[in-house]
Amino acid sequence: MKNLTLFVLVILSQNTFSQSAEAGGKHFNVKKNLGIQGYDPVSYFNRKPQEGNESIKAEYKGITYYFENTKNRDTFTKSPAKYEPPYGGWCAYAMGETGDKVKIDPETYKIKDGRLYLFYNFWGTNTLESWNKKENSLKTNADKNWSEIIK
Repeated sequence: MKNLTLFVLVILSQNTFSQSAEAGGKHFNVKKNLGIQGYDPVSYFNRKPQEGNESIKAEYKGITYYFENTKNRDTFTKSPAKYEPPYGGWCAYAMGETGDKVKIDPETYKIKDGRLYLFYNFWGTNTLESWNKKENSLKTNADKNWSEIIK
């Protein structure tokens, strides 16, 4: 059942999001070159995810990020790699389980070791719950799978 669920997730995500053709971002989960679906990446570390304002933005690796305020934008620009989600912003669980690029719910996330991990959470399937059950092995696999994708 788990493999069938992931298969469905992959099909849905491929129909929902495009990948940027920009240098460095061709494998990233973006729509119209916008990272994290317009959510402010710094806000996750402050309290909870907030949608950004399109007039307050910054670019990193050819991807545009929106911010809820200029303070967050300035924090991001000082150290963007710290705030960029691993695996190109794709679902961390799917990357670890199968190596597939699966869309995310920007409000389903986990911060671990200073990194922002994003997860699929639709149609009654919350992959963060599955990730938490075997996080160490999934993270190891996700790191390996992602390094193969971005070669």
